[in-house]
Amino acid sequence: MSDFTVPNPNLTTDQARPPPAWYAAYPAPRSAIAPSIPQGEVLQLFRDGKVSSAEVILVDLRKDDFKVRGHDRSLNIPAQSMYHAIPALYALFNAAKVKQVIWYCGLFYPPSPTSLTIGSSRGRGNRAAGWFGDYVRDQGDERLQSLALEGGIKGWVGAGPEYVELIDGYEESIWKE
Repeated sequence: MSDFTVPNPNLTTDQARPPPAWYAAYPAPRSAIAPSIPQGEVLQLFRDGKVSSAEVILVDLRKDDFKVRGHDRSLNIPAQSMYHAIPALYALFNAAKVKQVIWYCGLFYPPSPTSLTIGSSRGRGNRAAGWFGDYVRDQGDERLQSLALEGGIKGWVGAGPEYVELIDGYEESIWKE
């Protein structure tokens, strides 16, 4: 069998191309890879009572893949609408004296030292952390950190029972899909 595909003569060149990614409408973050935070450090922040306090805010960036809730103390701000909300989010987080904003989506793994790319499903947390971090630096703010959660929510669920107990309405069968 050949990999050769006969083009559909009824499609124009533009129709045959996939639509651009949602983030193509926005500038790339200035840093290709945003700072990240390991799952274990976030678990400790939960244990210390710092998550959803004046210190740490978790932001779930999922939209279409938001079938089940994530962390029971996180905000859901779909990545596709996040970019234009950055000034307002910064004003809110700054007024509340938040120290860390941790962004996550389905997956995020820091690339290997030899890799220069992150797959699109692994890019929302990194991209949001980068955009927000750029804005924070532009404000001259050295206090507020913008971080991507390593492993995303799927990595969190796979990390063990002490992580899973922090997932709102966790149902194992749904997460195994």
